[in-house]
Amino acid sequence: MRNILEDIEQARLDHEAMLSDPDPVIRAQKQMLTPLPKRFYKDVTVGAYEAGGFAILLDGKLVNTPLRNKLVLPTEAAAQIVAEEFARQDTHINPADMPATRLVNTAIDGVAAETQAVLEEILRFAGTDLLCYRADSPKELVDRQREHWDPLLDWAATLGANFEVTEGLMHVAQPREALAAFGAHLRMVSDPVALAALHVMTTLCGSAITGLALFKGAIDVDTAWKVAHVDEDWTIEQWGEDEEAQVRRAWREREIRAADALVRAL
Repeated sequence: MRNILEDIEQARLDHEAMLSDPDPVIRAQKQMLTPLPKRFYKDVTVGAYEAGGFAILLDGKLVNTPLRNKLVLPTEAAAQIVAEEFARQDTHINPADMPATRLVNTAIDGVAAETQAVLEEILRFAGTDLLCYRADSPKELVDRQREHWDPLLDWAATLGANFEVTEGLMHVAQPREALAAFGAHLRMVSDPVALAALHVMTTLCGSAITGLALFKGAIDVDTAWKVAHVDEDWTIEQWGEDEEAQVRRAWREREIRAADALVRAL
C-alpha cells in the first residue's frame, strides 16, 4: 500500500502556503489549482498492534507515518481519535481536517527522538510566559488580566514555581528556583504523543503555565483558550476583528482541542 500520509503531509504544506498569501485572489487561485489526495480506502478500524499499542488500519492494512514508522498509539481511545479523522474524510483527504493525525505524526517521527529539545523549548516559554507580562492600562484590561491570569500563577506556585510579574514588555528574569521546579514537572511527561500535545498547548496559548495547567487537568480547554486570548478579546471588543484573524483563530482552536482530546485519551 502506498504511504498515504506522505501525500497528506505534502497537501498540508501546500494548504498552509495557500493561506499565507496576503492576496485573497491569489489564495483562491492556489486553492483551485492544488488538488487534495483522493480517499482510496473504504473501512477504517483500530486494532491491537503485536508489539504493543493500537494501530490505525485502512481496509485492514497498517498505516505508516511520513517517515514510515508505524502509526501506533498507546491506548485504544487515542487511536480511535485518529481513526475517526480518517473515517470522516469524504472523496478526498483534507489534512486541514486531521489535526490529531498531524500531531501524532509529529510525535512519532520527531518528538520521540528529541524529547529533551522539546522539553527545553517548553521551558523557554516559561521563562517569558505570557501571564507574567501585564498591561499598566487601561484599568479594564488590567483587571481582566488579573482575574484570568492570577489563578494560574497561584496554581504554578503550588508546584513550587513562583513566577515574577511585571508591567509592560521589558524582560523580567524568572527565578532559577521557579524554572527548576516547573521543569521538574515537565520532565514527568515522557510519552512522545503526550509531550507533542503539551507543546501544542503551550505554543497555542503562548504560555507554558497555561499549557501545563491544561495538560494536568487543572483547567479545561475552554478556560485555557479564554485565558490565552484575554488581550486579543479585549482588543476585538474595542476595534472589531477582521475575517482572516477569525479564520486563523478558528484553526488554532481546532488544533488545541485535538491536542486536549488526545491527552485525555492517553
